Amino acid sequence: MRTVLLFIFLFGSKIMFAQFSARFVVTNIATRGNEDIYLTGTFNNWNPKDPQYKLKPFSGGRKSIVLINLAAGTYAFKFSRGENKLESTADGRDLSDRILEVNGDVSNEYTIAGFKDDYPEKPKSYTASPQVRIMDTAFLIPQLNKKRRIWVYLPKNYQTTGKNYPVLYMHDGQNLFNEKTAFAGEWGVDECLDSLQEKIQKECIVVGIDNGLDKRINEFNPYDHFQYGKGMGNEYVDFIAQTLKPFIDTKYRTRKGRDYTYLAGSSMGGLISWYAQLKYPAIFGGAAVFSPSFWISPQIAVDAEKWDGMEMLRFYFYTGAKEEATAVSDMQKIASILQKKKQSQIRTVVNPIGQHNEKYWRQEFPAFYIWMANNWKE
Repeated sequence: MRTVLLFIFLFGSKIMFAQFSARFVVTNIATRGNEDIYLTGTFNNWNPKDPQYKLKPFSGGRKSIVLINLAAGTYAFKFSRGENKLESTADGRDLSDRILEVNGDVSNEYTIAGFKDDYPEKPKSYTASPQVRIMDTAFLIPQLNKKRRIWVYLPKNYQTTGKNYPVLYMHDGQNLFNEKTAFAGEWGVDECLDSLQEKIQKECIVVGIDNGLDKRINEFNPYDHFQYGKGMGNEYVDFIAQTLKPFIDTKYRTRKGRDYTYLAGSSMGGLISWYAQLKYPAIFGGAAVFSPSFWISPQIAVDAEKWDGMEMLRFYFYTGAKEEATAVSDMQKIASILQKKKQSQIRTVVNPIGQHNEKYWRQEFPAFYIWMANNWKE
């Protein structure tokens, strides 16, 4: 008996006094990624800029730090860039303490969605409605071997009903909901839907996909281009159809059929929305094609002529008369080709004072939404 008790004591003492290592790897930093990043927490009395806890460059553009001689236990921590520069959620809200359980050597990867000082306390620093949330700051796009932030807008009554909802997939997620992240003003999709859905009693989920910044033209172009390089649009469309949509359909209550799955985008985003429905007509039931960049390749007209699918094509074409010289004629050319198909529902809108920017796309979005919602069968 004493032998057993001695074993238990020695084994328990070994665990109690054992020391372990913990590796922290930051794989994606949404903002200020070129500045020094520190680990702050119960390890170092929450010192936000302790030089001994500064992350170092790691393979693949990542940053990391290894803590050694950690006793078993529970630790709280966050990442920071210094005093009053703690990490935050992607919309600037306070982030709960991260928790690390140590009972052996550990190695974990983390993403940093934002920092508090990127969201100064100003009335318009964050303009997204409460219905908007960041689904993921680094959702994997396996077709392009990249990661991307994904936004989701849920109808106001999503949490209180058991309904399933249509889904609208939109490109340039940075520009849809939040003035803080928008390139040249936001679309105000959330504010529009907060009121419009209540009026017409037709609601949907909106999924916003951030663009690839300097690779935006390539990712939204299904054709190679002599100036901009290789087109990655086929892979990007495959991602939405094969990876993102199945995930959204699993995570949220959606109406999965093609008649309840739409796309929308502007400029190059309009082009790729148009192309996606042609490539996946059994998955996408329609698209808003705002100010499409049909100038980028003569192959667009060829593909429009060749398309011979049996599914209904639904396109809401919009452009402004104050855009590029051929914007209206380019759009009308493609629209007229598609109108001759076996089944098509084409609407074209030309705004006589419309320019190529978010202000006019924002103005047109409610009309498109009503057109789209009228196609849903209850």
